[in-house]
Amino acid sequence: MKDKKKIQLSKRLETVASFVEKGSRIADVGCDHGYIPIYLMGKGIIPGAIAMDVNQGPLMRARAHIQEYGLGDYITTRLSDGVKALNPGEADGVVIAGMGGPLMEKIITEGKVVLETVSYLILQPQSEIAHFRRFLHSAGYGIVQEEMVLEDGKYYPMMKVMQKEQHYEREIEYLYGAELLKTKHPVLLQFLLKEKEAKGRVRSHLKEAGTPGSASRLQELEQEYSRIEEALKAYEM
Repeated sequence: MKDKKKIQLSKRLETVASFVEKGSRIADVGCDHGYIPIYLMGKGIIPGAIAMDVNQGPLMRARAHIQEYGLGDYITTRLSDGVKALNPGEADGVVIAGMGGPLMEKIITEGKVVLETVSYLILQPQSEIAHFRRFLHSAGYGIVQEEMVLEDGKYYPMMKVMQKEQHYEREIEYLYGAELLKTKHPVLLQFLLKEKEAKGRVRSHLKEAGTPGSASRLQELEQEYSRIEEALKAYEM
């Protein structure tokens, strides 16, 4: 591998990569430029990987980067819709990062058979996070590690999951992450305070408006606001 130029990952992708277990072979679904497996190879964390993407363009970019770093013997590229081109036993872990929650749910559902043969999944959904946590729960996955980073003004939660039972006791654990609340994660605290302030402003405007439409939205907002306050109490304990 090239020594002159090291891959510099964004904070988001570096945190995703930190979940990968040393010595495991991974499949990176939606690999884009192939940076995660190249980075992991450079760190000596993985012995090899499969970089997968549904589109030929990103796959060609990934292939070019892999060749540039002299890793063609260790990282293979594969055109694949989700994990459809992944065979049982080819990977110990699967990384799916930077996609919307619903698309990730589709990939996991359609790839159920092959994903049952891997030890863990590393997931970084970009939308509908609470719904995605519910999906994982219903699909028999338990979150064993969870992180959240702030990058370029955006908050990114991410998780490592395994096939195991998990118990949720409160709605806020789906909304904000049981592990993040348990560890009193500082970035989640930032997010909660920002959300509380934003929703507080909207709440004040709706109260002043006093229209039938605003009353309905206000009722929803009050519930959202109370859940933020409930989550913030975890930081006081």
